Amino acid sequence: MGITLTCCLVLSLLSGCGIYSFTGTSLSPDIKTFTVNNFNMGTAGGPSNLPLLLTEKIKEYFQRNTNLTLLPSGGDLLLEGTVTGYDVVPVAPTANDQAGFNRLNVTVQVRFVNTLDETKNFDQAFTFYADFPQSQTLNQNEARLLPTILDQIVQNIFNKSAADW
Repeated sequence: MGITLTCCLVLSLLSGCGIYSFTGTSLSPDIKTFTVNNFNMGTAGGPSNLPLLLTEKIKEYFQRNTNLTLLPSGGDLLLEGTVTGYDVVPVAPTANDQAGFNRLNVTVQVRFVNTLDETKNFDQAFTFYADFPQSQTLNQNEARLLPTILDQIVQNIFNKSAADW
């Protein structure tokens, strides 16, 4: 009986504070909508559908992890940006002065606007990477690595914008 009463009390206190949610967001209860403008490609590398993949992943992540309504324009929150980097660089040099691995780096410049609280606005680059063996090509690994990289970038964008981390 005591544990049940304590749990109910804690849950009612948390739900009453208004800005905490169990998904980890710290959004004001006044925020009801969001808009994600199509991301652009600002680099020569990468698949041509990369901006579209990123845009859709961001929309899906926000819809899955918040109660916000997606609007085509005019949302309380606005996310937009450009893929600014898609590079393969050698890492982990070996004794033969060759790379032991290659690293696929993806960088996205994101502009976030909170129309209800301008102090939350930002314009920031988000980068993530994944490594693959030097003996393999990017084409052999891209389909496997890119979803993981984009998932992490989207989570980082969400954490910065909705969770205020």
